[in-house]
Amino acid sequence: MDMAKKAILKRSREIEGKNIKGYDFNQTLNYGELIDSFQTTGFQASNLADAIKTINEMKKNNAFIFLGYTSNMVSSGLRDVFRYLAEHKMIDVIVTSAGGIEEDFVKCLGSFKLGKFDSSGAELRKKGINRIGNIFVPNSRYINFEKFTLSILEKYKSEMLTPSKLISILGKEIDNPESIYYWCYKNKIPVFCPAILDGSLGDMIYFFKSKNRNFKMEITDDIWELNSITLGKKKTGMIILGGGVVKHSICNANLYRNGADYAVYINSNPEFDGSDSGANPEEAKSWGKIRSNANAVKVFGDATIIFPLIVAKCFVKK
Repeated sequence: MDMAKKAILKRSREIEGKNIKGYDFNQTLNYGELIDSFQTTGFQASNLADAIKTINEMKKNNAFIFLGYTSNMVSSGLRDVFRYLAEHKMIDVIVTSAGGIEEDFVKCLGSFKLGKFDSSGAELRKKGINRIGNIFVPNSRYINFEKFTLSILEKYKSEMLTPSKLISILGKEIDNPESIYYWCYKNKIPVFCPAILDGSLGDMIYFFKSKNRNFKMEITDDIWELNSITLGKKKTGMIILGGGVVKHSICNANLYRNGADYAVYINSNPEFDGSDSGANPEEAKSWGKIRSNANAVKVFGDATIIFPLIVAKCFVKK
């Protein structure tokens, strides 16, 4: 029994640190203070509090801010959050995937609808409805998008386009203040899409090139612009929602200046399989993509819940 007691009742040393404490709902409800209470809540709530602190430091120190997000983020209502940031010039550059470009314009031409995760794919296919999680997109939206995109490609086919230039032109031509890229065009915020052919835009370019075999798109100018944009910046910060090519492109661009000074990752990917999507900031430090002394945090979870809270605490004027 003495051995058992020693094992269970092992003496410990006192440690410094904040006491774990949650929000006291006996007091008058204040949503700002509720989010502030995450600092001492523990688990991902405290990581979220660290992310808010890191982004506020980015802003305080006038860091050049990269915003990256995957296509499913634009499928969701986060599209309107990104639009707000672009409209008010609160970020300096955007990197996203093909879906993150096209679905902004698709929404200008027709709304997406809330559905269910467990809906029958076969039944939806019969009705011409595409499912993105629990978001439904009637195929008519893409038909409208095809007409819009092909008319733009026809209009500018004599120019040597880059993906970023095409995105800027689409933002100009859509002429809709609900669009993220309309505001990026207006506010001269560069938008890069390293995998622009991987989506409906790729389909449209395929159809267009089938009839215009001499049509070309230059991609090397964009990689030069993206990587060079970090050079000479006193401070850079990365806010990256999701993983894949978006995450890697932003991190790799910051490698050219020996790493970002601030980094916030928001995704649900684990690290065990060695994927870049799941990699935490410490791995990026090993490559020199984030500086060794940088403020960096990863918040595990759903960005549709987490990111609006961050924007509320870091970007919305009080």
